[in-house]
Amino acid sequence: MLDAIRWDTDLIRRYDLAGPRYTSYPTAVQFHSQVGTFDLLHALRESRKALRPLSLYVHVPFCANICYYCACNKVITKDRGRALPYLQRLEQEIQLIACHLDPGQKVEQLHFGGGTPTFLSHDELRQLMGHLRQHFNLLDDDSGDYGIEIDPREADWSTMGLLRELGFNRVSIGLQDLDPAVQRAVNRLQSLEETRAVIEAARTLQFRSINIDLIYGLPKQTPDNFARTVEEVINLQPDRLSVFNYAHLPERFMPQRRINSHELPAPAEKLQMLQRTIEQLTAAGYRYIGMDHFALPDDELAIAQEESTLQRNFQGYTTHGHCDLIGLGVSAISQIGDLYCQNSSDLTQYQNLLGGAQLATSRGLVCNQDDRVRREVIQQLICNFSLDFEAIEQQFNIDFRGYFGELWPQLQAMTEDGLIKLSNENIEVLPAGRLLVRSVCMVFDAYLEQQNRQRFSRVI
Repeated sequence: MLDAIRWDTDLIRRYDLAGPRYTSYPTAVQFHSQVGTFDLLHALRESRKALRPLSLYVHVPFCANICYYCACNKVITKDRGRALPYLQRLEQEIQLIACHLDPGQKVEQLHFGGGTPTFLSHDELRQLMGHLRQHFNLLDDDSGDYGIEIDPREADWSTMGLLRELGFNRVSIGLQDLDPAVQRAVNRLQSLEETRAVIEAARTLQFRSINIDLIYGLPKQTPDNFARTVEEVINLQPDRLSVFNYAHLPERFMPQRRINSHELPAPAEKLQMLQRTIEQLTAAGYRYIGMDHFALPDDELAIAQEESTLQRNFQGYTTHGHCDLIGLGVSAISQIGDLYCQNSSDLTQYQNLLGGAQLATSRGLVCNQDDRVRREVIQQLICNFSLDFEAIEQQFNIDFRGYFGELWPQLQAMTEDGLIKLSNENIEVLPAGRLLVRSVCMVFDAYLEQQNRQRFSRVI
């Protein structure tokens, strides 16, 4: 069932709307400033009482060079010394958070993102990981999922050796595109050889999983030159691939203003790129997991999807959705029970707050009962491409048809269009609807009509 995606151009054109990526529900757009440090401390106490396992996300915002397409929270600087005051505050935050948790709470998942985490020196990385191990219960037997984002231009064999020594066993490699003209247009010059060297090091050092990120829709991309990039990437044999749709939002992300919009591919070309990419990856044996993600059949994500245990959170698709997620660093987001909270996105404010021995929580929300119901519905659809009404009814003590009665006309229209199969017992997302699963989820989003859709990328 999970192998099949059916490409339907007319359906895609009709349902290719702007909408959330549903790494959470409610989404971060709903976060507000009435949630603060007190709420976080209360949630941490509840996590400690329940002895829930943990997932840690550590944000390292620094990059030596700017990539014009980037929408991440980052600081562009050649001055490596900028990292030192940040790391001092980050270590304070680690200490302040950890003292409210129980040493018995195991860290099943750890992820360093950015920015460019390998902007840090070897000594800084070693000290940061030492500090995390001192204050959190990191696993020593290599059984955890401990990943880090890698820019091959900022890593070599010795870096990879250090990361493995520190306990990392997964790497996510930014590649985006291999065509030199495209790379120049987005200011990210990165050779295939640099990327291959990092991957060979990761394999030799027995990293458990390698993910490669690609972006389609960048300036000067064509269906033919992007297909060549995909072919080269298949030859590298990553365990997972993320193939993102470039969302050009220069009014929100200043670096994107340096991109010449006349050089962006037309919508029809973007669709062709995605279609050919899916065909190439499927022929090479990759499974479509959903939401831009592909994995080999023996990958944990593919197996979890087969077993209907796949989950989704701010780390993306995961097998650790049962963990409380603790975000550390500027702009990092935590999800602890029913609380979502985010640190200040302003580096100076983040550092000043922690300098005053205060946590840097700036906004968030606490889920209500309706949020919890809809979150579970969206989670099931986006992870498993199916939704069993009885399971929701039992979990939340509701009558599904009665609770969502007003949505039935939209669901029936999607059924007639061939996106989903709707019965009295369940919803099944059909092969033609799997690429558009965000559109199905959007039906259940109670906040969407109040939101400015321009804040979101398009589905395809």
